[in-house]
Amino acid sequence: MIGSAHVRTVANLAAASMLALLLGACGGGMSLPSFSSSSPPPEAEPGTGPEMPASIRADEIVGRWGLASFQNPADRARTEAAARAQCKNPYVITAGSSGGVIMHLADQATPQELRLKGSPSGKNYIGPSGPTPGEQDREIVSFDGRVLITRFIDKDAATRYGNMVYVRCAPRA
Repeated sequence: MIGSAHVRTVANLAAASMLALLLGACGGGMSLPSFSSSSPPPEAEPGTGPEMPASIRADEIVGRWGLASFQNPADRARTEAAARAQCKNPYVITAGSSGGVIMHLADQATPQELRLKGSPSGKNYIGPSGPTPGEQDREIVSFDGRVLITRFIDKDAATRYGNMVYVRCAPRA
């Protein structure tokens, strides 16, 4: 004979299973926690459509740059000085064959041609062709012709690399 405790347990499991099926069928509302290290992609800017031109031209960032990065905004000045010191071994940004710039994507050993892209909000991005901002893009946080600061859109890359500070190296004498 089956005990009432066993029947109650089976009924509870059946009710939980039905509830899970109903919640899964309604297509949203509740999401279960994920155990992966990746976070959801950032919200796309409203009205993303065809690629917009950036307010910064590719030829403005072609050149030799000292490179460093920071996580804490209070470290920006110190990081700029560290980037300037890297000019003895500069990061070189060259012009691409179709109007972009040759740079590395996050976690890629081989540089490739990337585009400078604008957005309806006025922000500028560097990344492969496609939607703006794309997951592989980096936002141009600031640029004054001498110092370029970028931040990756991908949360994992942004955490690993921080705010990338490029300081223009003096021309070779």
